Amino acid sequence: MAEMQTADSGGKKKGGKVRTKKMSTRVDLTPMVDLGFLLITFFMLTTTLAKPQIMPVVMPEKDVDEKDLQATKESQVLTLLLGGNDKVYYYEGITDAKLDSTDYSAEGLRKVILNKKDRVKEQWGDSEKDDPKNPGQKKTYSKLNVIIKPTKDARYKNVVDAFDEMKITNIALYVLLDVSVQEEEFIKNPAGGLKFSLDEQAAATTK
Repeated sequence: MAEMQTADSGGKKKGGKVRTKKMSTRVDLTPMVDLGFLLITFFMLTTTLAKPQIMPVVMPEKDVDEKDLQATKESQVLTLLLGGNDKVYYYEGITDAKLDSTDYSAEGLRKVILNKKDRVKEQWGDSEKDDPKNPGQKKTYSKLNVIIKPTKDARYKNVVDAFDEMKITNIALYVLLDVSVQEEEFIKNPAGGLKFSLDEQAAATTK
């Protein structure tokens, strides 16, 4: 039990005058301690703890019928090479590809994706599929295919940022693949061009 004691005072002073003796004062702090623990318990039970942030990833099926595969035009493909220092390289198609770079800002990668998306829509239009959230209705999505390839210098945050941009720009067709040796050389020497044939690209996507 907590308490406070005050010093006693009293007795005779010099000169023969008598003072009244003061009794000790005792303060019980036990209820204050109980109240403190009660408040701590209350806030712990009523507060909202930080929820873990997760990103759903749809994994491809192992057994895919070739009849279900659809051919993709080179003009519908945008490849992102995630480099170091929060830098992302990108090129369109494969034949006569031109390498460029940007960052992960709204005026950087997002603008590149939206610009390519608009050009694909203008040339090839959009596709439709059944909307799982609204049975009987169709959902429109872009025919743009985005290939995301992180290099060894990229950070995990860069991959998450790239996936976030797919969600923000409403890109339905995108895939995460390993970067090829030819593309690594392309980053080092953009003027040398991309020595990556269509057959090599197809083989790389099926590893």
